[in-house]
Amino acid sequence: MTALADPLADAFWATSLRRWNTVCWALFGAMAVGLVTTAPSGGSKYKALALLGCVVLCYAVLDRFPGNPVVRPQVYLSVLVLALGGLAYLGSSYAALFMVTLPHYWMFGRTPRNSMGFLGAATGVTLTGALVRQGWSAEFFGETLVSTLIVVAVGVLIGLWAHSVVAQSSERARLIEELERTEVQLSEAHQRQGAADERERIARDIHDTLAQGFASIVVLAEAARAGISDDPARSARQLWSIESTARENLAEARELVGSARQPGPGRAAAGTVAQTLRRTLDRFAEDTGLAVAADLADLECDQQTRIALLRCTQESLANVRKHARASTVGVVLVRRPYGVELEITDDGSGFVAGESTGFGLDGMRKRLAELGGRLTVTSSVGDGTRILAMIPPESEVEA
Repeated sequence: MTALADPLADAFWATSLRRWNTVCWALFGAMAVGLVTTAPSGGSKYKALALLGCVVLCYAVLDRFPGNPVVRPQVYLSVLVLALGGLAYLGSSYAALFMVTLPHYWMFGRTPRNSMGFLGAATGVTLTGALVRQGWSAEFFGETLVSTLIVVAVGVLIGLWAHSVVAQSSERARLIEELERTEVQLSEAHQRQGAADERERIARDIHDTLAQGFASIVVLAEAARAGISDDPARSARQLWSIESTARENLAEARELVGSARQPGPGRAAAGTVAQTLRRTLDRFAEDTGLAVAADLADLECDQQTRIALLRCTQESLANVRKHARASTVGVVLVRRPYGVELEITDDGSGFVAGESTGFGLDGMRKRLAELGGRLTVTSSVGDGTRILAMIPPESEVEA
């Protein structure tokens, strides 16, 4: 067994010592009175009182001044061992002192090894003193040896049991403390992960809305500036588109700021997905002049599904605007038995799908994955691009 040098063990032995003090002082007093009144006069009586006085003095100093540098627990136990041997030799109250101080070996020894060592020394010294006085007599074997060994055996069993209880309690306290510390760490980790997820969501929304709107404003402003002298009417329409896009971006920014007050994922958003996507496609066609063919089923979806489909459409159209150099764009929204499908195709320059590392496609994949859906990108250089977003029916509300 290991040393019980922990706060719980310290508190246990300190409490035990305080409770035993009252009993111990009373028994010390009774022993002193017994020696004075019953022991025969002579040098042996005073020697026994002196030995008992040494034990009581050391115990008093240790009890009143536990931090003193002279009488340490080991010093007190050593004095006790020597006093027991002397009293056994004198035949004066050694058995009473042995039983009275038996708990002290466990209280001051603090570890089973130290306690057993001092208790064994006390037993050996006591029996040696009695043997010198009584010799190898029947009295020594029948009374002194047997009674001393019985008392020591009982003391050993009780002491080991107490240490075992304290060790188990200390281990439980340690495990509880470790569990509480782990719970705190997990709570902090969850908070950090939640904050990281929220930052990623906001970054994704900004990329899919505000960034795309600002990119559209830049393209329209460049076109309007280039044609302001040659085609004022077209430039005026482009300026109107810039104003409209800016207003939409402002509304999107306000929505992002107040996202905590948005409808929950189980509540249906106002309007249908088809109406929302139609407005987005009309604005794209007006800004770019590309032909847009749309086949949009009249579906009603919950807010999260609607946002995911809208963001996928916005990101796909933004990629067409920036990279595809396409002339036509096709958009199909349909309900399948396995969920809602959104397909966006273009006849542009295409790209190698496996080599794409852009934030937009990755953001679409993550957004769909949160709803149990998936994104399929099919493209090759010169053959256009096909984006297929699928969201399972668990996220769909029937119209």
